[in-house]
Amino acid sequence: MSRIFGRFAALRNITAVFPAGQMCVILGENGAGKSTLLRVIAGLMRPSTGIVTIFGSADRDQARAAMGYMAHSTLLYDEMTALENLEYFARLYGIHDRLRCEQVIEDVGLDPRLSRYVGQYSQGMRQRTALARALLHRPRLLLLDEPFSNLDPRSSAAMAELLGRLRDEGKTILLITHQASHLAGIADESIWMSSGGIALREAGLGAAEKLLAATPRSRMA
Repeated sequence: MSRIFGRFAALRNITAVFPAGQMCVILGENGAGKSTLLRVIAGLMRPSTGIVTIFGSADRDQARAAMGYMAHSTLLYDEMTALENLEYFARLYGIHDRLRCEQVIEDVGLDPRLSRYVGQYSQGMRQRTALARALLHRPRLLLLDEPFSNLDPRSSAAMAELLGRLRDEGKTILLITHQASHLAGIADESIWMSSGGIALREAGLGAAEKLLAATPRSRMA
């Protein structure tokens, strides 16, 4: 599978199978194609060549129903509370269940009764709210673009614990991060992307650390 923009190949001949129920960390330097890969998998972009199958199906409507996508930007409405944000997005999914919105907010460690607007939240709270939105429709696959971005150490540890719990519950998780150390002992495998392709792939709970040791970490800033 490839994704071409004019003469620029953002993705080059990607061939990969990601096992269900596992967490894969996507590493690589800036501009390596990581976010483009997630967007193509999420159906936000079409591949220029090749196809993407989700749980064995190439049907994009079925795929969207099976996945939750969390972009690098939280894309929340600052003038709403977390519950109001989730109720709004739930309606877009055809979900008319306030209790479901409250439950998923609790699942990510927030209080659904919180009356503060999202614009007043800490970055950690905003990230959790964005993850709650991605979980609303009970997806089997989670695509997360930099879920640790701008988080303090305490919030990062809480996010890693939450992601580990979701993996243990059977979610398939593909996530981009520059802070792979947060997922030590949690991620099942890691890939290193370079120039639009998968340059290295390592399985096992220590995979991210092995790839970081073998690649130029200074280029990930």
